[in-house]
Amino acid sequence: MKNILIFILAIGIFTACEDQLELAPISSPSAANFYRNTKDFEQAINGVYNSLNGYSGVQFFLSEVRSDNVYSPGTGVREWNPINNFDKTLSTNPLINSTWNDSFRGIYLANTVLDRINAEAVPEVAIRDRMIGEAKFIRALYYFDLVRYFGKVPVYDHVVTPSEALEIPRAPVAEVYDLIVADLQDAGNKLPVFYDRPGKATSLAAKALLARVYLTMSGPDYGIQGPGKDAGKYSDALSLLNEVINSGQYQWVDDYASIFSYGNENNGDIVFDIQNIDDGATGNRGIGTILPTLMYHESFAKINLPFAGGVPGDSPINPSDQLLASFEPGDVRDDVSILMSYKDENGNTNVNPQFVKFLSLDPQYIPADRFNWGINFPVIRYTDVLLMKAEALLQTGGSQNEVNQIVNRVRQRAGLDDITNVDIDALLEERRKEFIVEGLRWHDLVRTGKVLEVMNAWEMEDDDANKISGISANDIIYPIHQSQLEVKQGLYEQNPGY
Repeated sequence: MKNILIFILAIGIFTACEDQLELAPISSPSAANFYRNTKDFEQAINGVYNSLNGYSGVQFFLSEVRSDNVYSPGTGVREWNPINNFDKTLSTNPLINSTWNDSFRGIYLANTVLDRINAEAVPEVAIRDRMIGEAKFIRALYYFDLVRYFGKVPVYDHVVTPSEALEIPRAPVAEVYDLIVADLQDAGNKLPVFYDRPGKATSLAAKALLARVYLTMSGPDYGIQGPGKDAGKYSDALSLLNEVINSGQYQWVDDYASIFSYGNENNGDIVFDIQNIDDGATGNRGIGTILPTLMYHESFAKINLPFAGGVPGDSPINPSDQLLASFEPGDVRDDVSILMSYKDENGNTNVNPQFVKFLSLDPQYIPADRFNWGINFPVIRYTDVLLMKAEALLQTGGSQNEVNQIVNRVRQRAGLDDITNVDIDALLEERRKEFIVEGLRWHDLVRTGKVLEVMNAWEMEDDDANKISGISANDIIYPIHQSQLEVKQGLYEQNPGY
């Protein structure tokens, strides 16, 4: 059975976790005897959230590693090297396959809730509306990623049968955006502004995500069927961002490092994040994140951590030389995000920079195994909302003074002096350092029209191994994985350039 059919056929068994969301596992439910009451739907919704467990890894590999923040040409055969090298053979890459499959699995779970929820099972209108809003928020989040990574994708706004799926081709990007926008608008209307427990999608999170969607839609199309549509939605984005800012629900956090502290999760900078918790002594429930392990080096782990793992020495995922050189003296984000050297198992100083933004060496936060770090992953931060506002202002000819104020507030927290006449290039540089390894860099470059200029200049400067042979518009989106092309001959066509 082909991969796409697996996720359409399967009735998800929601492996959930007992964190702030009060997730609870379900023992072998079936479609016939489940979805009967509010409690069942609460568990189902928590299962939809739990599908986001691998979300941070996707953002790291397909956005961060793809960008000028990382140089990982590799000497071995690692899945991320072809991503970094812009190989034309990515249609067989496992990371591409898992991104597609995991996204459609999450969409399937959301659709299952949306198809089955009704007034009889969930009689309280506010609770039912909230569940619908949550499912639509997560469905929109997945589809937004799919359109940014693959361009055209099949649109499933309900659960379909295998035979129906075989007749649904990739939809035009505009149709995918229609579903995303409608979902986020409905979520913005149905979801509450605030919860007394963290980790749930709110109406303001939906509006912030919709603003990001509008900015992306408004980017250039590059002559490809990708995420940019020249849609002219900058004013719409600005209106939503002002609504989020003026809500008073989020606070400026003065200390940059504390935003990512294990002891300070769900702080005032978090608009929406993915909840991860340490799995305790057993580490076998899969409720943490592997993200820190995707960044630190094996040789570092041998001396600093009680378990094996990390990036192998033949293909380290290193900060690019250009990124390292871009930091101004005194920028605290450098030290928070990157470790320049460490002692290896032989006591020698290894001068080999690595990303450590989401890593803690405090014994109380080190998990039982490398797969279950208990640090949440920020999807939308208040700082991002502010900087997206600055971007929208620049794109609409808004107040230069307000743009400068927003950017300089971010710089002041980083320990840097103010700058004047901030333009898109200066804004992108500030975002680059502010959101290191948060999975935003590639998307930022694409939507602002800078990706080809910036990435080709970076290649000339950083590609010492001569692994990259130019970056073109076709490289902006990824190929459709070969396994999907084989579902039904002619159902999907391959993206140009692969």
